[in-house]
Amino acid sequence: MTAANTVVEPAASQAIPATAADRARRGPSGLRRSAELLTTVLKRVVAVVMFLAIWQLAPTLGWVDRAFLSPFTEVLQALWGLIADGSLQQNIAASMRRSLTGFSIAIAIAVPLGLLIAWYETVAEVLTPLLAVFLNTAAVALLPVFTLILGIDDISKISIIGYACFWPIVYNTISGARNVDPLLVKSARSLGVRDVKLFYKVIVPAALPTIFTGLRLAAAASFLVLITTEFVGAKAGLGYLIISSQFNFQIPQMYAGILTVSVLGLTFNYLLVFIETRVTKWRPQQ
Repeated sequence: MTAANTVVEPAASQAIPATAADRARRGPSGLRRSAELLTTVLKRVVAVVMFLAIWQLAPTLGWVDRAFLSPFTEVLQALWGLIADGSLQQNIAASMRRSLTGFSIAIAIAVPLGLLIAWYETVAEVLTPLLAVFLNTAAVALLPVFTLILGIDDISKISIIGYACFWPIVYNTISGARNVDPLLVKSARSLGVRDVKLFYKVIVPAALPTIFTGLRLAAAASFLVLITTEFVGAKAGLGYLIISSQFNFQIPQMYAGILTVSVLGLTFNYLLVFIETRVTKWRPQQ
């Protein structure tokens, strides 16, 4: 290669800027990704709108007896009435207090225990048989046991919610910790990282994506068990609102409570996804 070539080649590459078409061919641009995201959102919106339209039309046109399925507009009116008199906010507060308390207790116990089981063989040998027995026992089936032992107050409801949340968190923590790249662990140990510091510097960050999967599953379980527990012996909460509305044949109000549960569960799930993206910024973007 001559000296002239060494001068001309970089000059030529700098003189011709890449066009928008060139950038699009090289990979998805920000505009292209935005268009794809917008398309995805529109598809989901269309699906939701179609569902709500069927919900509105089915009882209105007589496809379903409106005594058992209220039109969506009547449900919205009932929802607004519950908000206006403050009863919806009170029931949401009671339910979220129970759900978040049980969920938090499950995290505090399940994550450390999962890490211990994953990394210490003796702990795994002692606890794995016991965990296998309780894993296959549905939380709802133990509701009478929790009620008999702890009564019908909030402590029994919080305890069974924590029990239901415990299993997806602990097993996903075990899976995430056991699948950490061994090279990461060896590299950390070669740098003198040991014991507790190894856990919170290497193992926990690498296992976080799998742990958050367990957290989202546990969040769904917490709402399921919460509503079931509030059907029995509760004086407040969304489950109490739903079952009391059914007994009093206030069907629009019952569906308003069900809709509120769905919205809260969806919001909680997206909140966990948001937190996961914030604490796992080191992961490559998909």
